Amino acid sequence: QVQLVESGGDMVQAGGSLSLSCAASGDTICISAVGWYRQVPGKKRELVAYLPSGGRVEYGQSVKGRFTISRNNTKKWYLQMDSLKPEDTAVYYCNAEFTTGTILTTVCPDIASWGQGTQVTVSS
Repeated sequence: QVQLVESGGDMVQAGGSLSLSCAASGDTICISAVGWYRQVPGKKRELVAYLPSGGRVEYGQSVKGRFTISRNNTKKWYLQMDSLKPEDTAVYYCNAEFTTGTILTTVCPDIASWGQGTQVTVSS
């Protein structure tokens, strides 16, 4: 299993910046791609940024040019958010995709459980 903990959310004014962090624990050797998502009450969770291992970075259309996803290893990744807008207000979640099969003695899971998320509030 893989557990995820998001941190870094805060209240900021429009035009400000925040940096979010995702810390993974458990069978982190299985992690291949990583990503960030967000959700507001009454709406579906949407993709913010997606970083495959050795692949092309993908961003949600509404955040292109303002947000940047980065990763140093399989245990932690980040979301740098600049030029924040009120419509960016949401709970932000991280997640990961896994290698299929077994790595060393670890049988990799199908999916990771969603963490509690971290609240980002942007005022106008």
